[in-house]
Amino acid sequence: MTSTAPGQLAPAPLRAYGGYLFDLDGTIYLGDSLLPGAYELVTGLRRSGRETLFLSNNPTRDPQMYADKLTRLGLPTPVDRIVNPVVTMVAWLRAEAPDAAVFVIGEEPLIRAIRAAGIRTSEDPREIDVVIASYDRSFDYRKLQIAFDALWQYRRARLVATNPDAYCPMPEGRGEPDAAAVIAAIEASTGIRCEANVGKPAPVMLRTALDVLGLPGPECLMVGDRLHTDIAMAADAGIDSALVLTGESTAEMAAQLPPERRPTFVLPRIDALLSPFTGA
Repeated sequence: MTSTAPGQLAPAPLRAYGGYLFDLDGTIYLGDSLLPGAYELVTGLRRSGRETLFLSNNPTRDPQMYADKLTRLGLPTPVDRIVNPVVTMVAWLRAEAPDAAVFVIGEEPLIRAIRAAGIRTSEDPREIDVVIASYDRSFDYRKLQIAFDALWQYRRARLVATNPDAYCPMPEGRGEPDAAAVIAAIEASTGIRCEANVGKPAPVMLRTALDVLGLPGPECLMVGDRLHTDIAMAADAGIDSALVLTGESTAEMAAQLPPERRPTFVLPRIDALLSPFTGA
């Protein structure tokens, strides 16, 4: 794994990878529009026989909703090529708390997936074993009180989260408060720390993605716009990564990181990754 030198943009990779893991918001699209070069890159990779998979930290949609959106935008994608916290939270609960009663501070796709997996949900603090903090646009004081009672008063629940993002990027430079705001409210009021996160940069997200692709990490490239999630996850696993400058993070921010935490490549737009196939 190589890294960028301070103040430099690392050129596009000279070799092709077997698999490409793409963040979505800020990398492939923003809002309801593909970002420049995304269509050309993904279709080019698919024509070349490369594996592609999409990762998102947004738990307000399930994989089918993401697959439908990509299809509408001109990139038909099977539902099994989407991994997000709706998938990884169910996997975590099955492995770590299979018999738990769960209180979900989250939106309907996450709640629906947890119930479909046979995991019991509850709003009774006396029986809640796990409180899940997630991106929830209906978060209110009632939900905070239930979490508070389960964690602080009855001292029986564990606090986990779908993702650590402070905000979700929106078109025209806007954003919406994300799961970190919910986590912070619960931690501040209860004094209980969140013990697990199942979104990027958590290892469970990358393990799930590599299992889907059936490829080892060194044969894959992680592509995203956020240093603290997309690129950090790749750095933790020792796999190559590409930061695209179409979202939150900048080349200057990347250069300030320790060498071992920097992206392998820093690219102005995503279709620079086509260079190994075009000879550019």
